[in-house]
Amino acid sequence: MVDVMELNLEETLRRARGKDREALGSLLEQYGNYLTLLARTQIGRRLQGKADAADLVQETFLQVHQHIANFRGSSEAELLTWLRTILAAVLSNHVRRYLGTQQRDARLEQALAVELDDTSGFLQQGLVAATSTPSRQASKREALLVLADALEHLPEDYRQVIMLRHLEGLPFAEVATRMGKTVPSVQNLWVRALHRLKQTVGEVL
Repeated sequence: MVDVMELNLEETLRRARGKDREALGSLLEQYGNYLTLLARTQIGRRLQGKADAADLVQETFLQVHQHIANFRGSSEAELLTWLRTILAAVLSNHVRRYLGTQQRDARLEQALAVELDDTSGFLQQGLVAATSTPSRQASKREALLVLADALEHLPEDYRQVIMLRHLEGLPFAEVATRMGKTVPSVQNLWVRALHRLKQTVGEVL
């Protein structure tokens, strides 16, 4: 049996569009932690902890399974944009339920898509740069996905302080309020969290 992970992206996408479940499953596995990270940022901003990131990603994957045949892109950038668009629609449905509204809100979906794009950009330009050396900056795609995987494996408080500080751009005072800690303790936690993150991804990036 051919290992679809060894196929190039274009061939994997071709097989996935042809309803090859193994190809699609392997494809989505590469982006699960990336989408989970993006979902976590929106849960904190808009859903106040009323949704689970893993459930949102599962819903996104179900939509991908249903509509992969309609995806016409061939590059990873196009695929990531499409995945973020689907995640934005899933998030929009949850926000509407959280707010008690029924009608689909195209503007909300668009706003969420923009926010997810921005978050992805911050992740790539900020944390990738902070956790890798200049000689390892060439392969941004690999760095971005490795970083998302690494963040998902951090202790919860480490992941939270990095997300609040880097992905939401909050000052330490606001991070401390959100985490129920003092500013000095949050600053120390942030230093330890970045150190752990660099240890985790430094040799890979």
